[in-house]
Amino acid sequence: MKPIRYTEAMIQEFLGDGFWTKETFFDFYEKNAAELPDREALVDSRYRVTWAEARDLTNAIATAWVESGLPKDSRVIIQSPNSVYGFLARIAAERAGLVSLTVYPYLRQRELEYMVEITEAKMVVIPHIYRKFDYIEMYKELMARFPALKQIYLFDETVPESAPSGTKSLIQEAQKYLGKADPKLLDKRRLDATGDVGLLTSTTGTTGIPKLVEWPISPRVCTAKGRVQIWDLTEKDITMAVAPHAGGAAGTLTYFAAPMAGAKTVMLEEFDPKTALEVMAREKVTAIGVVPTHLVRMLEQDIESFDLGALRFIRSAGGYLPPKVANEAEDRFKAVITSDLGTQDVGSVSGCRVSDSVLLRRSTVGRPLPGNVVKILDDDGNEVPGGKPGQLWFRGPHAPAGYYRDPKLTSGVFDQNGWATTGDIVKLDQDCLWIMGRKKDMIIRGGQNIYPAEIEGLLNNHPAVSSVAVVGMPDEEMGEKACAYVTPKGGMAFTFDDMKTFLLDKNIAKYKLPERLELTLEMPTVGDSGKINKEVLKEDIARKLGQGMH
Repeated sequence: MKPIRYTEAMIQEFLGDGFWTKETFFDFYEKNAAELPDREALVDSRYRVTWAEARDLTNAIATAWVESGLPKDSRVIIQSPNSVYGFLARIAAERAGLVSLTVYPYLRQRELEYMVEITEAKMVVIPHIYRKFDYIEMYKELMARFPALKQIYLFDETVPESAPSGTKSLIQEAQKYLGKADPKLLDKRRLDATGDVGLLTSTTGTTGIPKLVEWPISPRVCTAKGRVQIWDLTEKDITMAVAPHAGGAAGTLTYFAAPMAGAKTVMLEEFDPKTALEVMAREKVTAIGVVPTHLVRMLEQDIESFDLGALRFIRSAGGYLPPKVANEAEDRFKAVITSDLGTQDVGSVSGCRVSDSVLLRRSTVGRPLPGNVVKILDDDGNEVPGGKPGQLWFRGPHAPAGYYRDPKLTSGVFDQNGWATTGDIVKLDQDCLWIMGRKKDMIIRGGQNIYPAEIEGLLNNHPAVSSVAVVGMPDEEMGEKACAYVTPKGGMAFTFDDMKTFLLDKNIAKYKLPERLELTLEMPTVGDSGKINKEVLKEDIARKLGQGMH
């Protein structure tokens, strides 16, 4: 299946410049199996697998799927908790020439019916029961509605009687074909790393229905290599998926980057803060992938009672990490926290090195990744002078092909030459990108630009503030003014005068001061991403102003 956006000229450009190769992710499993055969590769609470075993199991699963009659390029949905066989299913799909879509375990029928329909998925790989939810029953209904979906494989050692006819155990099939795989047969189904769609990912989406994104394998390999470099990953590292591996917070570190370096990955099947710390200590984990909520929950524990001396760095993504939380985490975990910029829609843009200073890691999203070219434009499309804020545009080898089989939607994100924007207002200083705010969130007060991220960054350092979001509110005279929504820390008071005094002490221009304060017990978020939904806040303040509230 050919990617919809990449032209032959773009492919040859990135190959010629050396940023893309013809490598697939399975190639690194083979490399590690040859060089580190007895070194552990994947670990969860039930299984421990070496690189040689991981290669052999991958070949076995891939052979089982090919012999089941799945044509090359068939789409398969993998709905997997963090687990050894979840990883093996993903890499086996690539090995079998199948296009995998790995999704969060918490997705339900509303989201999945869209995915099954649009991809015409022929197979799903699922648990029977996870967190007391019966996935078999859900997929029975989906199979009845979408006849293309014919096969179910379970992350279970047995198949219950309730399962549809033909349902198989992934573990049983792996053992059945172990030692019987035909690598030459699989080689014939090898995906072209630049010319084929290799995998799909899903976006969060504010409507609740995710969009699907096409990826050739090359840009994902390219990004993973870039991450290995800035994180200084080696075969001595032990990474851990605390967040779900289906998402970028943990998946980028563990599924994509770790095999490149020959690093081991440990899987936490279900998040519990104490269990997470126990596993980190027992396995001597050197790097973890989390969302901010995981850090907050772990910081509530007696971290100092666990031996976490091996931990080098924490990859936090998927939501805003308040500087106070980051500072406390670095102090108590004795590990650095990295920051970076990228989205499922446009790809990876930049990242901080683990060796960067606290200022750069906390205040910037690092340097552009190798091969990425950035430009910072004003509202008229002109490049801004050095150090001045403008909208970030970038082009490079880390971007996806676009939205699944949707050229029109794709052309709204990437222009003909491959340029795209994250929608962020940034400035370039010390070779790093400093985020000032989102273009759509920028507030224009009487012709003067206010960047919410700047004000939020300052207010997050107030001892009484737990979380903050600054949004524009309509104003007849100025067009817009700034309104600050604040969740105070438990039991602490925070007033408009507290906010004003604190910000003025930071020597910011008076026009940037929020002119209204709204206290809230909890911020609205976008789905399960942890990101504050500012659209809800904008609607809330507009409604209150319409009601004449002051």
